[in-house]
Amino acid sequence: MRRIFFSALLLAAALFTSPLQAQVVQPGPDDPSVEQWTVPWESSRPRDPYVAPDGQVWFVGQRGNYVAVLDPNTSDMKRYEVEDDAFPHTVVVDREGTVWYAGNRGHHIGRLDPATGAVTRIDMPHPDASDPHTIAFDQNGDMWFTLQGANMIGHMSPETREVQLISLPQVEGPRGATGNRPYGIKIDSNGQPWIAMLNSAYIGTVDPATMEFKRYGLPEGSRSRRLVIDSSDRIWYGDWAQGQLGLFDPATGEVKEFADPNGPNSGPYGMAIDEWDRIWYVNTRVSPNRFVGFDPATERYIANLPIEAGAIRHMYYDARTRSIWFGTDSNTIGKATVKPPRRGAN
Repeated sequence: MRRIFFSALLLAAALFTSPLQAQVVQPGPDDPSVEQWTVPWESSRPRDPYVAPDGQVWFVGQRGNYVAVLDPNTSDMKRYEVEDDAFPHTVVVDREGTVWYAGNRGHHIGRLDPATGAVTRIDMPHPDASDPHTIAFDQNGDMWFTLQGANMIGHMSPETREVQLISLPQVEGPRGATGNRPYGIKIDSNGQPWIAMLNSAYIGTVDPATMEFKRYGLPEGSRSRRLVIDSSDRIWYGDWAQGQLGLFDPATGEVKEFADPNGPNSGPYGMAIDEWDRIWYVNTRVSPNRFVGFDPATERYIANLPIEAGAIRHMYYDARTRSIWFGTDSNTIGKATVKPPRRGAN
């Protein structure tokens, strides 16, 4: 069944706080330890690793058109073939261990059975629903995902496999109306999705009960690409365009930004948050890339580690091992192990 919701746009005002001055961060004991595994399929853009319930690390090869799994204990990797037109963008694993990926070029969501390698394809219900991008599961096991090129948000029940599409409003630009480019997506503690929008100065959300879309303004010129949500349901985002780490509090409407230690052209991209609510992200417009850590408790940057990666586009935090997993354009899968905070020493 096809269901498309054309959103009744709600705009919410936000209170902006000026960015704080950039902080100089020296190498120190808070730097994570980094380990990387070379992927044997050359120039395949391995990305978006996700740790399954059994500790295996799944990832996709966007250019190589595959889904793969890494055993961190043995370093063995196994490749699974997918639909010819998939070129998968993101992979997630549900509570039962089933693997799901975004068929980026093929306009579908893919389901992979790890036991057999069998792939099931769930096509988008509308021809305009292109570019399935980033996926997140809510607390009920339902899937939410962005469709960047289509300017849509998708919702799917894995049981019924019914796809619902929410079409977002256009944004006015110097060349006319364009899409928001909905990009990163995360779920808060109430099961509500929050969406970074790369082509507009907004953060968006969808009410799961009504499928109504609402957006909140960010400072002029902001372009959020990835976001994370802390234990108080505050939204942290990387301002790709202006080199800021941003904080939006839905409870108050306040927006606060912190100048990136690597400057306004640093390009914050892949993001993760640990169990202490510390924010970790990677600057990809500087060479080498920088693996940056920020502690909201002190409002101080705690790490600024150089890392040879080419680009790190998405990250996943595994609390069991205190490890942040990432893929790189240098054809590796990486793990950054973080240390508990030393807040008493600040």
